[in-house]
Amino acid sequence: MSRSILGLSVLSLICGATIWCGCSTNRTDTANAIRNPTVPSTLGRPLPDIRAFCVDFNWYGDGFATPGTFASADPAAQVEWYKSLGCNVIQTFCVTCDGYSWYRGTNAPVQPGLATDFLRDMVRLGHREKMRVMGYFCVGANRHWGMTRPELSRGIPSAIHIPLTTTYLDYLCAEIREAVSTRIDGFMLDWFFNVRPQGPWLQCEKQMYVELFAKEFPGEAAMTDADTTEFCRRSVERAWKRIHDATKKANPKCIIWLSSHNMFDPQQAGSSLLREVDWIMNEGPKREHLDQARRLAGPNATIIQGICGWGKEHSASFLMDTYGEEPVGFYGFAWPWKSTCLPPEGADIDFASGSVDGAGTRNRWFGNATNIMAIRDYWNETAAKHARPQRHK
Repeated sequence: MSRSILGLSVLSLICGATIWCGCSTNRTDTANAIRNPTVPSTLGRPLPDIRAFCVDFNWYGDGFATPGTFASADPAAQVEWYKSLGCNVIQTFCVTCDGYSWYRGTNAPVQPGLATDFLRDMVRLGHREKMRVMGYFCVGANRHWGMTRPELSRGIPSAIHIPLTTTYLDYLCAEIREAVSTRIDGFMLDWFFNVRPQGPWLQCEKQMYVELFAKEFPGEAAMTDADTTEFCRRSVERAWKRIHDATKKANPKCIIWLSSHNMFDPQQAGSSLLREVDWIMNEGPKREHLDQARRLAGPNATIIQGICGWGKEHSASFLMDTYGEEPVGFYGFAWPWKSTCLPPEGADIDFASGSVDGAGTRNRWFGNATNIMAIRDYWNETAAKHARPQRHK
């Protein structure tokens, strides 16, 4: 749901495209699971009616939005926009990548200038319209965390930068428990990766090694690529267990939704995360990644296909026509215009794209706007079909 094109390129630099790891099983078991999947196919399932969309407050211009950029967002206008699109699932935010929350709580700082108790209002209004309301957490990036705890972060880029330390997981799980209390139906987890150590290891990463391997850190020179990969694998596995337990203890029915732009990535492939998460989404348009989700998902997981958000790389019409009779839900996201806090459409795009200096967002906005038009037509027709009484012979 974050800017995955950037995330993918950064992640490739961080992780290395050819590095291998599993998650809860050893490397051999993980490789076998991917080459010879034993997880039942989802193709025989009923078609899920999931029409989900997100007005993406994470980004503005070339990086994470400055805290407060979209604080004027009006929950009523947001819900009305989602309703007009034909959504039955709203994906909004618990905490954005800047590290600031969209509800009034005690853990994360609140978006400066937030006029409402945004998330709670979205839940109240969305439920009134019989829509699910989902939140969002970015596991691997939190600019506020990096700024206030530099010893526990690899800088503060608009990219994955957080080692998944026990201190960070304590903080994240406290945020999750608090957000679940707003009565959200679930939340998306994005960028679920441990930043790959490069160069000298941070002291917190050395402590993580001791915790994960039950032995002293051997020093950077002794760490092979495979060793570092295994370190990342175990970090993600531990983080997933903590997040899953915190969520389900707070509300056993709360839906945990993974967004992934690359389920072939060694930190996710073959993991407990993919086997146990409730919803799994292939964010990008590639068929092989959707098939990977089906192979590695647990038997009860719902599979979702991304259809909007990457500009012209997504073709919502093609994807919905292609997968419309397959057991997948659909999801899109789009960057909003600052003045309206809604995605620009039509003539508004020219004004919106010119308002972000050096952003290079015009083509993405045009691509998203084209997809939004197609989604609105398709989803409203789908909603009408579900609303019609069924005739029985």
